[in-house]
Amino acid sequence: MISSTRSTARRRSLAATGAAAALALTLAACGSSRDTSSMPGMHHGAESTVSPSPSTSQAMGDMPGMDHMATGNGLSDTQGGYRFTATDANLPSGRQVALRFTITGPDGKPVTDFTPEQTKRMHFYAIRSDLTGFQHIHPTMAADGTWRADLASLRPGTWRMFSSFTPGSGTGKGKGFVLSRTFTVPGQATKSPLPAPARSTQVDGYTVTVEGTPMAGMEHPLTVSLAKDGKPVTDLQPYLNSYAHLTAFHEGDTAFAHLHPTTKVTGDHGGPDLAFHAELPTSGNWRLFLQFRTGGTLHTAALTLRVG
Repeated sequence: MISSTRSTARRRSLAATGAAAALALTLAACGSSRDTSSMPGMHHGAESTVSPSPSTSQAMGDMPGMDHMATGNGLSDTQGGYRFTATDANLPSGRQVALRFTITGPDGKPVTDFTPEQTKRMHFYAIRSDLTGFQHIHPTMAADGTWRADLASLRPGTWRMFSSFTPGSGTGKGKGFVLSRTFTVPGQATKSPLPAPARSTQVDGYTVTVEGTPMAGMEHPLTVSLAKDGKPVTDLQPYLNSYAHLTAFHEGDTAFAHLHPTTKVTGDHGGPDLAFHAELPTSGNWRLFLQFRTGGTLHTAALTLRVG
């Protein structure tokens, strides 16, 4: 009887020890999962409660365009006390025009200190309401904080102009902002229908294919592949510290999204596959504009992507 009691107690002790070990392994796995998902640069504007490992930080630091991700859809001229101001509401059609504007800070004064993002202090985008006429410009700034964006000829209609920047000082230091305003180009405006969603398109003899199925509001990788004459392209040249620049605009409201490249640049032999970090906030159709350089020439490809 005593021997049976001791045997039973020992079995219970071993079972408890095993359960405790299993629980410890489970908690360790959960902690590891939290650490690997907290990658720097993936949620700018929010503070991480977990410090990533040095190896993770170094790996992400090697990725171009991942240091100052802008937040928001860019559909406001004001964010965090910063404002996009311009004196003109109308722009002429049929000819080049220099649009002058300023970015004012929370103190109401023009901002003159900006941190370069992908080698430029400011990225400026123009897009018509029907998602045609895309322009990506790097404006110049005068000493007083007045910017000048040299726009190519604009068709009549409503245009939205986006200013993407990162303040180099002040309350918004190190934070990415995208502000925009709408402008009217007088004349008879004819709306162009949005091309149907497609996985590939062609430009200047190149075939551009996009792989990935992004869901609204979720982080998702996209892969862009380039080919020419049926052969993979491997001679991409760096453009803005990456092998391609990818911008997206939402059908209907022209909401903005910058899809950040994660492929490391290693010289004038990029391609054929390029990786991007995508987080498109709204479902529906998005018009993607991919810019890449070969032989010193900049190419711009466009296609429609459906987001569920």
